[in-house]
Amino acid sequence: MSEQTKSGRIGGAGGGRRRKASSRRRRGTTILLSALATALVLGGAGAGYVYLKLDGNIKAVDINARLGTDRPRNVDDGSLDILVLGSDSRSGDNGAYGKDEGGARSDTAMVVHVYEGHKKASVVSIPRDTLVDRPACTDDRGGAVPAEHRAMFNTAYEVGGPACAVKTAEAMSGIRMDHYIEVDFTGFRKLIDELGGVEITTTRPIKDAKSHLDLAPGTHTLDGEQSLGLVRTRKSVGDGSDLGRIQLQQAFMKAFIEQVRSVGVLTSPKKLLDLADTATKAITPDSGLNSVQELVAFAKGLSGIGAGNVHMVTLPVEYDPRDPNRVVPLEAQSQQVWTALRKDLPIPASATKDAATGQADGIVK
Repeated sequence: MSEQTKSGRIGGAGGGRRRKASSRRRRGTTILLSALATALVLGGAGAGYVYLKLDGNIKAVDINARLGTDRPRNVDDGSLDILVLGSDSRSGDNGAYGKDEGGARSDTAMVVHVYEGHKKASVVSIPRDTLVDRPACTDDRGGAVPAEHRAMFNTAYEVGGPACAVKTAEAMSGIRMDHYIEVDFTGFRKLIDELGGVEITTTRPIKDAKSHLDLAPGTHTLDGEQSLGLVRTRKSVGDGSDLGRIQLQQAFMKAFIEQVRSVGVLTSPKKLLDLADTATKAITPDSGLNSVQELVAFAKGLSGIGAGNVHMVTLPVEYDPRDPNRVVPLEAQSQQVWTALRKDLPIPASATKDAATGQADGIVK
């Protein structure tokens, strides 16, 4: 592979062995990405103007140079790893969800591992309140960000942007990220509305004043605003921690994947274009995914993954003895998770046994 070819993706920068690649660059997603995959695969059959329109929507970030060469090695096993972040920025249209204080944090963080063959995936949610040793990194302006002991995971994005978030995820996991995808509040809401909502079933009432969500037990079709409220709900479920919110997010995302796969876009060209238009506006990918052709190639590689083939876990953590509002990784169990993914193996059930859960299991299904 030439250096020119390598420079277009996170996984190609720096040293280490490269992963097997398809004839076009493969691109990563989880949850939203499975949705986007469907839209873009179908969109790929459209006329040239569709590509031009959608290409204009994609605003990629080039973080290769800022990651440097001190990174985990790629393993040549055909798998794929992606860091997916949900940004809590309150700028622009996102100001409706809180005051813009000039910064943003990674409100939701997931490492998505797509196994060799691209028929199944594991998703590891990293609680935003997890205390980690954040490595030194380079911010969006090229400035140096010093390392910090016991820093919250979501501060990596706040102080250093996407490159620092990727660097931190790689440092804690020992896994090299092939791609980076960011989703914001407004884009998420609009995508759900374009899909026509997502059906979920609640087993208990969910009433949260902060997220403005009020659901009785039963089956609901959530619109974009309600869906956003659900994945942001925290204080009114389980023990009120971020761990409980993660349980809601994971259940919702499985329902989301199924909804995308069931939407009848093949029979409606307008529906197809509107969905692809919204999806490409909803994300900020790394520069290796900055065109519709790249996204379509990746999407085709993931088209066989359904909700039943996505295993979702939360990084095994416990409440910090020094600060109950924070969590710390259970070292032995966390390493079981990361080691399994590095070896392209399923995550063993023992890895998450006795870890803190937030006590919100089973509220949404």
